[in-house]
Amino acid sequence: MNSTKPVDSRREQAIALRRAGKSRREIKEILGIAGNSTLDDLLAGEPPPEWTRRPNAKDDLRARARQLREQGLAYNQIAAELGVSKSSVSLWVRDLPRPERLGYEECCRRVAEGVRRYWATERHVREAQREATRAAAAAEIGTLTQRELLIAGAIAYWCEGAKNKPYLRQDRVTFMNSDPGLITFFLRFLDAAHVGRDRLIYRVLIHESADVAAAEQFWLALTGAAPDQFRQTTLKRHNPKTVRKNVGSNYRGCLRVDVRQGSGLYRQIEGWVRAATSGKGDTA
Repeated sequence: MNSTKPVDSRREQAIALRRAGKSRREIKEILGIAGNSTLDDLLAGEPPPEWTRRPNAKDDLRARARQLREQGLAYNQIAAELGVSKSSVSLWVRDLPRPERLGYEECCRRVAEGVRRYWATERHVREAQREATRAAAAAEIGTLTQRELLIAGAIAYWCEGAKNKPYLRQDRVTFMNSDPGLITFFLRFLDAAHVGRDRLIYRVLIHESADVAAAEQFWLALTGAAPDQFRQTTLKRHNPKTVRKNVGSNYRGCLRVDVRQGSGLYRQIEGWVRAATSGKGDTA
């Protein structure tokens, strides 16, 4: 008994219509076919035309993965580069020949290049995150009141300024720092404490190998002081054995600020610091 299924005469027509770009619905209408199963039998073995394929969101990633594999990258390197799983990479490129094993120098070069590309993008992202945090914190503080200036300024002075010692009491107000922002803030603190700018004496301390003249002009402009308020600059002797990081155009040394007749102010600062650090008045 012959069990071979008879060939439907409409098969050739169905295949020709399919290759001509007709849809399944159009083929059924032309040939008078009612069911999908009949059309499936007529088109058996005939691949669907390219236009019927839905675009895959990962087609570009697949093409890039194959390109990287041809360049000699390993599965884990491709996965890290494209941000996909290692199994996806394996599925996309496993038909490609295994690349030749790279030498040590080439591996180091590729690792360094990958690190460079990563940080070229990540550095900007992290800096944006840091700046957002800084901006939010600054907005939370807002503009300081005179009382807040006195508190913050007294604490800043107690951290960076000259203080009495048990064996030597001078009651002298001397503040020194290299940060222009902190120097500016200390001057604001003195304004809040009703200390006239005419009572201030300034001195620049800087390494002799730096641009001394530029540093002097910078601090003079920052403070807005009269030139005769600046005493002779103190130069620090250069030691060639010391590897200094504070070099270049941004290095301007330190500025020392002395308050003449400042004993009364010093005692006030002691009192403000005592009040701020005593913990009295804290709420639970």
